[in-house]
Amino acid sequence: VDINQVQWRDRAHFFAVASRMMRRVLVDYAKARGAEKRGGDWKRVDLDEFAELPPEQAQAIEDLDAALTRLEQVSLRQSRLLEHRYFGGLKLQECAEVLGVSIGTVKNDLRFARAWLARELASQAGA
Repeated sequence: VDINQVQWRDRAHFFAVASRMMRRVLVDYAKARGAEKRGGDWKRVDLDEFAELPPEQAQAIEDLDAALTRLEQVSLRQSRLLEHRYFGGLKLQECAEVLGVSIGTVKNDLRFARAWLARELASQAGA
């Protein structure tokens, strides 16, 4: 994000953008890791400068991203909530502020979204 081009409306806007960018960074890294596993784009890297992401963790991030994309079709707000919690590390109150809803709504949405996500990831693992 070009920081000079962004017009931050408020703290909530910053957290929303930061969560989205963190998701993209992690998913891109996981996908690149998967490509490396299949022999593509090999580069010499000094292990002291690079923290290795295990293949199963890379796959889990890709699976989570795919599930969150499907959840967007069911509930955009709940998808964003999980994005803020998992990728942005936001607390419940911060999520409420970013999403413009009450803390009670955040708690209810989080219960539903976690259950939906668990079911989705379990069915994906069984496929």
